[in-house]
Amino acid sequence: MENTKIYRFLGIDTAMHMLRPGAKWEITNNQFTRWDDPRPCPSMDEVYWVMDKIKEFEESIPTMWLPEQLEEMGIKMKDIEDAIA
Repeated sequence: MENTKIYRFLGIDTAMHMLRPGAKWEITNNQFTRWDDPRPCPSMDEVYWVMDKIKEFEESIPTMWLPEQLEEMGIKMKDIEDAIA
């Protein structure tokens, strides 16, 4: 079994959904280029803060993957080892 960390929820899309569910938005080069929602647009600092919280949460869970599960996701242990090195 592998203790490889794979972040399943971490990302701008998830952070934005948590901050402003249902908002229509686009981000280019770390700037909002479209904001179509009556609520105020969050700052990029807010978005990154939520992403940090999501990462902390995911890192706190001792997930154990089977090698065949990693293979199914297209993740090969060599690729992970190379990325870490």
